[in-house]
Amino acid sequence: MRFATRAFLWSFIPFTALLLCSFWAMRQRVIGAVRDGVHETLRNDQRLFTRVSARSELRNSRSLHVVAQNPALEAGLQVLTANRGDAEARLTVDDQLREICSGLGFDFVLVSDVDSKPLAGVIRRNGSLVSLDLASVRPPKRGYLEADGIIYQVASVPVNQGPETLATLVVGERFGVDEFTTPAVLTHNGKVVVSNIPGTTAAELETALRACNPRAECAVTLGGESWLSLPLNTDYSGDGYALRSMQSVDAASAPVQSVLSHVFVVSGLGALVAAFIVGALSSRSVARPLARVVAHLRASERTGELSEFPSEIASVHEMSDLADSFNRAALAIREGHQTLHRAYVEFVESLARAVDARDPYTAGHSHRVSEYTCAIAEAMNFSGAPLEELRVAALLHDIGKIGIADHVLQKPGKLTAEEFAIIQQHPTIGKRILEGVQGFHPYLDVVELHHEDWDGTGYPRGLRGEAVPLTARIVHVADAYDAMTSDRPYRRGMSHDLALRIIRENAGKQFDPAVVEIFLGIADAIGVKRPPVENPSLAQLADALEQTGRVA
Repeated sequence: MRFATRAFLWSFIPFTALLLCSFWAMRQRVIGAVRDGVHETLRNDQRLFTRVSARSELRNSRSLHVVAQNPALEAGLQVLTANRGDAEARLTVDDQLREICSGLGFDFVLVSDVDSKPLAGVIRRNGSLVSLDLASVRPPKRGYLEADGIIYQVASVPVNQGPETLATLVVGERFGVDEFTTPAVLTHNGKVVVSNIPGTTAAELETALRACNPRAECAVTLGGESWLSLPLNTDYSGDGYALRSMQSVDAASAPVQSVLSHVFVVSGLGALVAAFIVGALSSRSVARPLARVVAHLRASERTGELSEFPSEIASVHEMSDLADSFNRAALAIREGHQTLHRAYVEFVESLARAVDARDPYTAGHSHRVSEYTCAIAEAMNFSGAPLEELRVAALLHDIGKIGIADHVLQKPGKLTAEEFAIIQQHPTIGKRILEGVQGFHPYLDVVELHHEDWDGTGYPRGLRGEAVPLTARIVHVADAYDAMTSDRPYRRGMSHDLALRIIRENAGKQFDPAVVEIFLGIADAIGVKRPPVENPSLAQLADALEQTGRVA
């Protein structure tokens, strides 16, 4: 990531994050205030409902006490309690109950004995008052009752005769939630009985209210919105019935949130644009001097030279100090690099001389192989650092012969199979010598693989074709040519033409055909002229090839 971009982001992103956090905190405060308002509204509804219910119960209680003191009702109840099977006594009581329903506007009236067993009762059906099936109903003294699929809210009062309680009078009115100004729901043992909340099913309401305590307020999720719910009948259980008020917090806060969102968008975009402009200008003023430094360093990278900064590159005081320090460091590095390069070249030359010194007959072999290799490589368009790397690798290609015993390396006669196997170890030995030095890693392929043949019969790994690196294939040809044209104590060096003939005949077998073709094209310019060997025998040719593996 560019420094200018990083500087801009480090100034812009924190401001943006702070702005978003501020807006979020403000939104949460607003939602919290709306939630508190909704909660207070529900609490007011709860208190209002409680007061209205209390006044209604008080009014009904007074009316019921007057009714309960009706002498005719008391007389009928005395007869009915004394003889429960007396049909006429029940009809008399039913008539009294019909008068109560008609006079006070109740929808349900029932009397029960002191053990809460129904004695008589009437219910309003289709506008008419009919006798109640006592076997199907056992109403509570207070709360709610479901009969014929209709919900009734009931209350009761004792019917006394003197100090003795004769029976209990229970009255009821149809109950509905449509009269509530706020959403409400009535449940019975967790099941929804009736609700005035549009767009919701009973199953959704039951799922939402399942975790709510019937006597406590709770927050629920309904239809993807947040709701608050408060119980409206906390003073009695209602025989498993629970009446709760509901209010959607999201719906209540939606208008406020809409206004806030509009305000936040307008003000936020304005602040972000301002922050963007200021951040961009600030980052540009900081990054421009650094961009000049980077451009200069990239130019140095292309040229490969660590040049000094021009004086006009640093207009800022701190950058000027940085440029001066860099210029001094660049000068010291160039001087150190030149010294190190000279030492490196001298060290490589010493290694090559040390290898050649093992055998006086191979003196100069490494340098000649390096020269032939560079000539082939230049003809194959090698240049610059790759060419220099290959030149050094060719100088070091036989470094592993340091680890070969003199009686094998300098044997004047033909090698035995065991001795030749020892000679074949020198590429692996050379790799082990150099791989411990990090600066020599580029030369490992040539040192280890310069005896690998094109047809896979070489050593030490038996690689075939282009699996052998091109640099190693080039050194292989140059190495074989110098080995065949150099004098040895056990044979005289071959002529230039004979060596070329052997190399040509082994193209595609021992040597890479493409490298051989390049080499033959430049061979006359680098060849060592020797007296020709007329019509060499097949045995002589085979012996020459074997010797390339021994001394090369």
